[in-house]
Amino acid sequence: MLRIGQGLDVHAFEEGEFVTLAGLKIPHTHGLKAHSDGDVVLHALADAILGALALGDIGQHFPDTDEQFRGADSRILLKHVYQLICNQGYRLVNADITVACERPKLAPHNLAMRQNIAEDLLVDLDCISIKATTTEKLGFTGRQEGIFASAIVLLSKNL
Repeated sequence: MLRIGQGLDVHAFEEGEFVTLAGLKIPHTHGLKAHSDGDVVLHALADAILGALALGDIGQHFPDTDEQFRGADSRILLKHVYQLICNQGYRLVNADITVACERPKLAPHNLAMRQNIAEDLLVDLDCISIKATTTEKLGFTGRQEGIFASAIVLLSKNL
């Protein structure tokens, strides 16, 4: 049996020296405003995985009202989410992620981001795709007020 899930996440910029995307600290003129580390890539991915099996969303599992998740490493949260689906007998077939921002430029970091996710989800590198785009200076990402990420996953029932 196959299941598809979709996830989206947005975070605004605030003062800082780096953004965390796919578990990688990328130097930037700003940080991301969030209760956890603000990793929009992993948050969107976690929501896609949870959605594929109708297990709610990341906010239900790790509420921003719970102090134990303040500043949380989203790689740890993603591993917990992935364990939930493994416990139901599913595995990740592939994930396709798109990040929208004007800056920072993500191409130099693409491989490292994909490697982090593949490692955390125990899959081959070619199962993880990350693409970056701009919004041609339109909207909040175009005005460089924040970052948007979208993820789609395909899960398969283990035989």
